[in-house]
Amino acid sequence: MLADHQEWFINYFENILQRTLNPAAFEWLKEKINQLSSENKSAIFFSAFTAIPRQTAKALVVLTEQEQLQLAEKGEGFSISNYTVDRLARVYLLLHWLTGDKTNYFKTITQLFKAAEMNELVALYGALPLLSYPEEWAKQCAEGIRSNIGTVLEAIMCDNPYPAKYLDEASWNQLVLKAFFTEKPINRIIGLDDRANKSLANTLFDYAHERWAAGRSVEPQLWRLVGKFIDERTFPDIQRVFQIGNQIEKQAAALACAKSEFEPALALLENEPDLKSAIENNNLNWNVIKFQ
Repeated sequence: MLADHQEWFINYFENILQRTLNPAAFEWLKEKINQLSSENKSAIFFSAFTAIPRQTAKALVVLTEQEQLQLAEKGEGFSISNYTVDRLARVYLLLHWLTGDKTNYFKTITQLFKAAEMNELVALYGALPLLSYPEEWAKQCAEGIRSNIGTVLEAIMCDNPYPAKYLDEASWNQLVLKAFFTEKPINRIIGLDDRANKSLANTLFDYAHERWAAGRSVEPQLWRLVGKFIDERTFPDIQRVFQIGNQIEKQAAALACAKSEFEPALALLENEPDLKSAIENNNLNWNVIKFQ
């Protein structure tokens, strides 16, 4: 249940903030949360969200090994390993906004998105998987993908389970393509394998052609998204990678062939016994193919 999920994160974040912040900053944050039951609660909420960095500063959050394990078990890929303490405090505050009135909840959070500066947007988009009424934020997420701010895009794309779970196919494909165009770490996009689709694969094959025509390399993780959709038209691209690609590119092409049902692709992999064996023994997988 979402409420239980949010409660877990509230307690988890609170423990981290309490040991990370100086006592005065933590008490200020708790006081603002307690004031959210007052008549002017939205004004308090907005002002506190904006003022948080002045109280907390912007040091990186350092997690204990136990905290890392707890989040890995609970978070469905969600991560705060690169969070600053002000970003974490903002997400903690967001989780305390009253959820009973859906219209008011949606209106208030939407106002935050509209008025937010860059770091506030990073906190908001990163918090999408934790917000109430999750289906309602898909349009906002799709809008964020059109941003030209790198840190905002990373907040949406990286270590964030929301897009894969709630975006429609067109918006999802736009996210993945923009990640390639802007050279974001593709391997940190959650749900890549589950959301692979033929339309995206066809566009990525075309993108590879454009890169080659310009004398540029192709990010090896691209082949992760096309393996299931290799056919007569696209198989020559896989052959090309095997013929002239570097070792990492050949490994990526081999992994793509291993996911294919196209007989020539499977035969091509048979001709690379070392790669085939490494895949079968799980010594070669997409976690080994590093972002270039």
